[in-house]
Amino acid sequence: MSILVSLAAIAVKLVQEYGYPMLFLLMFLESSSIPVPSEVVLPLAGVLAFRNLLHFWPAFAVTLAGSALGLALDYYIGFILGKDVVYRHLHFFHLKKESINRFDSWFNRNAVAAVFFSRLLPVVRTIMSFPAGFARMPAKRFFLYSITGAAIWDMILMLFGFYALSTNSAVVWMGAIGGLAIALFVAYKVGMRRLRR
Repeated sequence: MSILVSLAAIAVKLVQEYGYPMLFLLMFLESSSIPVPSEVVLPLAGVLAFRNLLHFWPAFAVTLAGSALGLALDYYIGFILGKDVVYRHLHFFHLKKESINRFDSWFNRNAVAAVFFSRLLPVVRTIMSFPAGFARMPAKRFFLYSITGAAIWDMILMLFGFYALSTNSAVVWMGAIGGLAIALFVAYKVGMRRLRR
């Protein structure tokens, strides 16, 4: 937890100091499975837009471009390496071949829903690009649904920062943060339950 808090503080400082290029870089890293908290970066972009330190739509375009590039990187890593690499190194991942085969079967039946809805789930949103690449999911379909999901996520969190966190009332600010935390937790729990099913 302390590591996440430290990363969040660093992200806030970097975005405030370097603006659009840093927004792009942080969202690229987040979408390529580096532990950068988009739940901090995106609301911060919204707050800065409210304060006229950034412009809302260019900031949104930059965050979405970073997200798209990051998920593309993971997808093509999975696509090029293939799942044979995973099969050869199962002991590193503490996985059994039967589990991988069951996941492959599930993913082939639910690929579109998996790549779209996973982009709306905290924690798991950045990891679905690898199995999509391993499964050789058609690139057009992968990018269409992944980027659509990423756009919805980016927009919701930026609007949250713009409208909810721009207030000077500490009570409203803390209530908004608490409400977002609860909403993200519920979304994660519901999403993971459905993915397990």
